[in-house]
Amino acid sequence: MIVIRSFDVNKPGSEVDDLKGGVAGGSILQGVLKMGQEIEVRPGIITKDNEGRVKCIPIYSKIVSLFAEQNELQYAVPGGLIGVGLTVDPTLTRADRLVGQVLGEVGALPDVYSELEVNFFLLRRLLGVRSKEGEKAGKVTKLSKGEVLMLNIGSMCTGARVLAVKHDLAKLQLTSPVCTKEGEKVALSRRVEKHWRLIGWGQIQKG
Repeated sequence: MIVIRSFDVNKPGSEVDDLKGGVAGGSILQGVLKMGQEIEVRPGIITKDNEGRVKCIPIYSKIVSLFAEQNELQYAVPGGLIGVGLTVDPTLTRADRLVGQVLGEVGALPDVYSELEVNFFLLRRLLGVRSKEGEKAGKVTKLSKGEVLMLNIGSMCTGARVLAVKHDLAKLQLTSPVCTKEGEKVALSRRVEKHWRLIGWGQIQKG
């Protein structure tokens, strides 16, 4: 399941005994979630050590409630938006902190990557950029080594530095690790006049 929202459902000033765990909302892509099931969230908690290496600690939890609209469910299948009540500390889910993470059965989730090789296709012209009278819309220039792009993978939005480009393959270093799988589609955006503009799309080859 891809998480697109997460929140803390506790009211300020709640008693300790009345506190509820965090809630994650999103769409299930495949498989089934059941009440009482043990789940994990990847990449989870992201930290850096003294040498600047990134460490990811998956969050393990248990499903205590499932909701679609106002209906309480015993199990949830792909399609529609589902709210999943967990036993995790609500500070982890407060204010959409879990957005872009992936939730699923323990051990069944894809790997977490901090570098990706992407087979990309660039658009011929920039979208959404107003061109002056008589001028053609701005052309998309080729990717250059060292430039920073924005990458959208599922609901995750992350910065990516181009390490190398060869024909239509690019090696990208991500600013924050992403849980994804090979063959997944990504969208590439570039900063044009202070705005991020879509310049192309791609498919993950390996990470």
